[in-house]
Amino acid sequence: MEPNKFASTSSSPGAYLGELLRKQTFSMFIILLLIWVILSFLSPYFFTVNNLFEITLQSAVFAIIAAGETFVIFSGGIDLSVGSVFAFSSIVGGLAFQFTGNTLLAIIVSILAGTFAGLVNGACITKLKVPPFVATLGMMGIARGFALILCKGIPIYGLTKGYMWIGQGKIWGIIPVPTIIVAIIFLLAFWVLKYTKFGRFTYAIGSNAEATRLSGININHVTLGIYMVCGMLTAIAGVIESARLGTIQPAGGAGYELLAIGAVVIGGTSLFGGEGDIIATLIGALIVTTIRNGLNILGVYAFWQYVVNGLIIIIAVAIDQIRRRN
Repeated sequence: MEPNKFASTSSSPGAYLGELLRKQTFSMFIILLLIWVILSFLSPYFFTVNNLFEITLQSAVFAIIAAGETFVIFSGGIDLSVGSVFAFSSIVGGLAFQFTGNTLLAIIVSILAGTFAGLVNGACITKLKVPPFVATLGMMGIARGFALILCKGIPIYGLTKGYMWIGQGKIWGIIPVPTIIVAIIFLLAFWVLKYTKFGRFTYAIGSNAEATRLSGININHVTLGIYMVCGMLTAIAGVIESARLGTIQPAGGAGYELLAIGAVVIGGTSLFGGEGDIIATLIGALIVTTIRNGLNILGVYAFWQYVVNGLIIIIAVAIDQIRRRN
């Protein structure tokens, strides 16, 4: 009998598995599971329900920042200001809380402040034609400076229990509220990137900005939106950390831009834009936090964590380059 010429050449289990492993999100998830297995053998305290939820709690803040950074990097840009915008938006919201005592208003003002900072970044890039690296590097200093000026360098205390529930509360006594917020944000981000014009245009700009412009798409408007999304999500992360710590620090968020960009890169997103997966970014954030958590449990000197994080980022980019060449 003549073989069916329409039969798939990749129907064997081995070929199917190989195809599955080539999918970035799945392969990153397997790497995360392997790290969990290794750490569970090294320490009996790692693979427990409480510790796994603690990992999701520890990763919540910079995972949300990384979600916004993913939009920016998909478009071929970069945002180095997220750590400073994090502090600036938190302080603005904290001052609103001090003046009004209204928790909801404080949160809204904080998110608006972060969104405004993103708008300024986008305007510098689209209107003044300043490269994203330079524009956001400048905003890094400006936002940090305003955060310190507005509160005179003094942390803000006296947050209400309702405010702190956002960062300290637990659903059913076990699932941290920040973990729920992260899940909602990443599901929404996935939907926006996959099923909306804004998401498709974000990828298109990163793939080929000129071709996108010639297609009739207003890339300046989309770019403004992208940086506003990044600023908004950064502010939400600021609200969560303020609620978790019970105080708002003008020096907060220092170094978070490196953690966020690291999570995006480890998740396999190309720094050249136009390629990546938002869910892989979340897994990248969990990998970074898992390693830090594991090193803490194993009693590794805290400063070595910076070395390990740096090595992970370099290795992740090197692997991405090898994959591209192949």
